[in-house]
Amino acid sequence: KNLINRFVLCHIFISHISIHDKKMASYKAADSKREEFRRYLEKCGVLDNLTKVLVALYEEPEKPNDALQFIKQHMSSGGPETADVETLRLEIAKLTERNSELEETVTELKQQLIKYESQQEAAEENPEATS
Repeated sequence: KNLINRFVLCHIFISHISIHDKKMASYKAADSKREEFRRYLEKCGVLDNLTKVLVALYEEPEKPNDALQFIKQHMSSGGPETADVETLRLEIAKLTERNSELEETVTELKQQLIKYESQQEAAEENPEATS
């Protein structure tokens, strides 16, 4: 039943796009643009997502007062919230800064190690110079 409902809604939506095309055969240029646009929407997954949202609205036991708001919420529910994105951006900025600091520390420590190793080698080669 659910699959049939989805098919019917999808068919209605796609038919709605092409009904006007059949009635107005004299406007072939506009029709081809519409068909091209429909294929574009289908290729990008817009038709599938829109169909899913419309099916969800259709299957909703208690219809919302604001259908447009329902559609907006369900269309945008795929991605993270704006606040979450901003929090992650701030965390990335902090971690990038901390990473730079740690890279500088590593560079300084490597230079110190090279210096001490050179001094150690010199002391081993010439033990009398250190006494």
